[in-house]
Amino acid sequence: MRWICSLLLASSLAAQSRDPPKPLRFALTDLVARRDSFVFIFRGAERGYAVWQYEVRQLEMTQQLLYTAHSEFRPVEEEQMRVVLNRLTGEPIATFHHIDLFSPTSDTVMVEHDLDVKGGEIAGRRRVGTRSGAVQIIPVSRALPRGAVLSDYIFIAAAVTNAVPGDSLAIPAYSEFGDSIATLSFVALPPVTIAVPAGRFEVLPLRSGAFRVFIARTGVRRVVKGETLDGDFSFQLAATGPVVPSPE
Repeated sequence: MRWICSLLLASSLAAQSRDPPKPLRFALTDLVARRDSFVFIFRGAERGYAVWQYEVRQLEMTQQLLYTAHSEFRPVEEEQMRVVLNRLTGEPIATFHHIDLFSPTSDTVMVEHDLDVKGGEIAGRRRVGTRSGAVQIIPVSRALPRGAVLSDYIFIAAAVTNAVPGDSLAIPAYSEFGDSIATLSFVALPPVTIAVPAGRFEVLPLRSGAFRVFIARTGVRRVVKGETLDGDFSFQLAATGPVVPSPE
C-alpha cells in the first residue's frame, strides 16, 4: 500500500522537538524468518489483506534479508513488493514495487519500480501504465547519501532498536514515487498494550507524520499494527505462519 511511503513526509516532527533528532538505526539481525498476514480496516469495514514475508539468506561473506509482500485494498489497489537488504549493514541492495490502480478519477492504472543500489547510486527504471494501454518507461539514476534507506522501510520498523519514548529519530531516505531524497522520521510514544486479531501485544508506538505504527516489545520483533491518526485506516496482524521459500 502506498501508505508505506506516507511515512516519508519531510515532516516537521523533528522541528517540533526541543532537541535535534537522533540518527534512526535499524538492526536487521534482530529480524527472523517469518510470514505475517494482516487485515486492512477502512472506516470500520474489512477492505483487504497483506502478507509480509521475511527470509534470511546466508551467503559466503554476508547475509541478506529478503522481504516480499502482496496486498489488496479493495477496490482501488493491488500491490507486490520485493526488497533485498544487507542484513548485517542494513544497506539496500534492490527493490521491486508494482502497483495496479483501480480509480475512476485517475488515468494511471499501473506504477512499477525496478531498482538496484550499487556504488552509492540507485538506478533502474520506472514504468507507468495508463488506461489507453500505453506504458511510459522512465530511467532512474540518483546518488544516495551515505546511510540512506528506502522510503518503504515501515516493513522493518520492528528493527528500530534505539528508540526510547519521547525520542525523535530521523534518517535520509529515497522516495520511489518522488525520485527524491527526503527524511524518514519517527517520534517514539509511550508503550501501550493493544489487541489485534492475532492476540494482545505490548507495543512501542512510532509516529511519523499522520501515521502511527506499533512494534512488539516482547517476543519476536514484528510490526503488529499501523493506523492513520484520524482512525479511518488501519492494518492489523491477523496470523503468522511458516515461510514459503521464494525463487532464487
